Amino acid sequence: MAATSRILSLSYSSTLQRASSFKNQKLSGRVDGGSLGGLLKLSGVNGLKGHSNLVRQSCSSVPTGRKQMRIEALFGRKKPAVVVRETVVPEPDYRIPVILLGAAGALLATDNALPAAPIGLLGLLLLFQTTRVRFVFDDEALEVRIGSELQESEENVFVGGKNRWKYSTFINWELWWPNFPVLVYFKESQTKPEGQVHFFPVIFNGKQLYDVMVERCGPSQTSGPK
Repeated sequence: MAATSRILSLSYSSTLQRASSFKNQKLSGRVDGGSLGGLLKLSGVNGLKGHSNLVRQSCSSVPTGRKQMRIEALFGRKKPAVVVRETVVPEPDYRIPVILLGAAGALLATDNALPAAPIGLLGLLLLFQTTRVRFVFDDEALEVRIGSELQESEENVFVGGKNRWKYSTFINWELWWPNFPVLVYFKESQTKPEGQVHFFPVIFNGKQLYDVMVERCGPSQTSGPK
């Protein structure tokens, strides 16, 4: 019994000494990994034994001497937030169909009905398309949609497939002409590997269209509309 009491007394004294040392190190802002691990072992707190091993592993990479305890060893590191770009829909622009219809009217007024007819029909077609066709730039692709509710369009009548092209497949694009955009051109490799060319009349706000295409598809060789 005397031997057992002496062993318990020595163990208790050692625990108090280590606890006092740990307290002094904590006040100074630095903790020794070995002291903390020993204190946890002597105290017999089973719930903290796993954390002692984590602290030892974290402190092992710090230079010799008193080692800094790393909080991320206990709590882990936060994952970076995923940034999703907002969906952009350029506003409709009626200038081109209005100009075409005005030119057709002027030709009719001067008895030039033959050239006025195709120009007038083109103006009416673009006027109708301006009210319904929308370019939708979401986080990963450009898509042609229909109406104010942005309904899905039918398959492309010229090359087939869905009217949706990922930005990563764009080879190049241009806007003619920058000061007064009339036509937008782009080439993509999604439809076919060698590249597929597309032309669309600019029946949208040219400045908005240029800005979002530069942001999502990269710069073109032409300058932006004034």
